[in-house]
Amino acid sequence: MTTRFQKLQDAIRDYGAAAFENLLRCKGLGEAVVKGLPEFLGCAQGCVTAVPPEGPFDPRKDYGEEAFSYRHREVIVLEPVQFGVALTVKNMEDSGALWLRTALSIEVTGDSFDIFVAQQPVIRVPLDYEGKLEPVFEAIYREFLNTFQLEVLEFNDKRFETRIGFVPEQ
Repeated sequence: MTTRFQKLQDAIRDYGAAAFENLLRCKGLGEAVVKGLPEFLGCAQGCVTAVPPEGPFDPRKDYGEEAFSYRHREVIVLEPVQFGVALTVKNMEDSGALWLRTALSIEVTGDSFDIFVAQQPVIRVPLDYEGKLEPVFEAIYREFLNTFQLEVLEFNDKRFETRIGFVPEQ
């Protein structure tokens, strides 16, 4: 006869297995996104890196597994895996470069992944995702493009002309 304690142990074992499977699948998908995004964008592989999803970071650094949220936990739990994607774009006018970062959150739900790129709507991708990541790439591209387009719109908005500005020092 199975005791209540044994049932709890079985439930904990199943939870641990699910948490570990979620982590491994999400990490694999995250790495595939970082590897495939340069081809989608038409840039060099080194322009796209996995970075922490928040806080300070260096876009030139290879964070490896340190880019993923589970690396900062002592215990693996069944939760979405988060990481950042940084894109470095060389300036056309000088020798510098500009970088952008967006955060992704991924979790396994049934027979698919639920993927969130920043605050965009959920993207569902099958667990067998090879050749099926274009919607994720497109969402990352839109997120990066919107960042600049919104800034330019605000810059050109005439309502702000008389609210803030700079004057030369006398």
